[in-house]
Amino acid sequence: MDKQVSSRSTKEKALRLNLDDKKYGTIVEIGAGQEVARNFFVAGAAAGTIAKTMSAYDMKFSDAIYGVQQNGRYVSKARVLAMMEQEYDLVVERVGDVRSRSSRYFSYAATVAAKSFNKDNECHAWCGVRVQMYPGAEPSNIVVHVRMFDDNAEAQQQALGILGVNLIYASYYYFENPKTIIDSLTDNMKANRIEIDSIEFQGPYFEDIDNKAKNIHLIRSWKTRAVMFKPDGTVGVPAEMLYKKNVLTIRGSFKPVTKLNVDMIEQGQKAFSELEGVDIDNTVVIAEISLNDLQGHDANMSEKDILERVKLLNLLGYNVLISDYTRYFSLRAYFRQFTNHQIGIVVGMINIRQIFDVDFYRGLEGGILEGFGKLFPDHTRLFVYPELDEKGDVHDLSNVTVPANLRYLYRHLLENGFIKSIENSNVELLNLYSREILTQLTRGDDEWKNALPEKVVDAIIEQKLFGFRPKK
Repeated sequence: MDKQVSSRSTKEKALRLNLDDKKYGTIVEIGAGQEVARNFFVAGAAAGTIAKTMSAYDMKFSDAIYGVQQNGRYVSKARVLAMMEQEYDLVVERVGDVRSRSSRYFSYAATVAAKSFNKDNECHAWCGVRVQMYPGAEPSNIVVHVRMFDDNAEAQQQALGILGVNLIYASYYYFENPKTIIDSLTDNMKANRIEIDSIEFQGPYFEDIDNKAKNIHLIRSWKTRAVMFKPDGTVGVPAEMLYKKNVLTIRGSFKPVTKLNVDMIEQGQKAFSELEGVDIDNTVVIAEISLNDLQGHDANMSEKDILERVKLLNLLGYNVLISDYTRYFSLRAYFRQFTNHQIGIVVGMINIRQIFDVDFYRGLEGGILEGFGKLFPDHTRLFVYPELDEKGDVHDLSNVTVPANLRYLYRHLLENGFIKSIENSNVELLNLYSREILTQLTRGDDEWKNALPEKVVDAIIEQKLFGFRPKK
């Protein structure tokens, strides 16, 4: 394996591939020029590596080659997979009998919606490589979804050209370590030019890879700020899942997810549905886990730990977002990238006290006022679930205590509906705490079972999650 993950330039990577006559394939790019192919030709000796390059820009011509995918979209995962498979099969069919048996074939494909002239369109791409890991092997795929942030098409094309070379190079030289593949995808690229918010490893060589775990690594390698998982456990693309949707989210540790968490979500949904334009069919409900807790809770949670939480939330039918956002206004800004519809955030009373704590906004030039300005600018509301105090009395928005100098700000938010009480909470659940439940299940008690949904109890016992010990 190449140890020099980031020391080789894009040209050096392309040249190394070009000079290896065992690696041979095609490059097809639609929607953003032919920057990947150009990098290989500029490097020199490309005839030894590139069988064909193509750019089928015309939609009818493209359909004639790759077919019409079920969703009818051209910049889609289905289309890039069709491109990769078609071109890979062609190169093997045409030269497989005449080239050396030690050849390892590949096809790279990209379908792109780059910056349009005088338009504020979503700039994104699906890119992938289909590659033989060793001669004669069945091919494996690596597919990524990319968002581009440069403000002009030329710069976006250039960034995708670098990404494409990095992806092809990594598929050959780093295939034994998927995390190294991910780390290398932005080699030779300045920060904040692109975001990779989805990656999928497919095929025989990657059969033992957990794609959820590798997508979490996208966050930890600074390729994205958040990744999403659908209820079936597959990786979701936020731009597709949230487009023109209302979003309701709840942040928690969910270690493990309790009946209280479920009631907060369900009662939050009821309150959210009272808003104009919100119904079950146009709303995405998301359980969010932050990797950056200001209080230091779970700050270094392991990959295994995160995956266990995701698994149980998926089991209950929830979408899951893993993010590195600390403050709620950053979470709101993330969702606002993809939808201009209603955003609801379900919180507990402890969170209300936190957002009215001026220390929570250290580092912000405008302090707490800047924080609130970013949290509540448009169609965003907090739905607040009550709590029990030490005496067993219920506390909600009617008797919350905020600092005296902020009480008028609090009244403004309350009277204008930016923060709303959840009225139908189940008081019997208010004394459930995840940390206590976690302690119980690791010491062999049965008491914890009453606090969790039945499906969650069964999964914890069957899979021995969170250090579960059976009762002796």
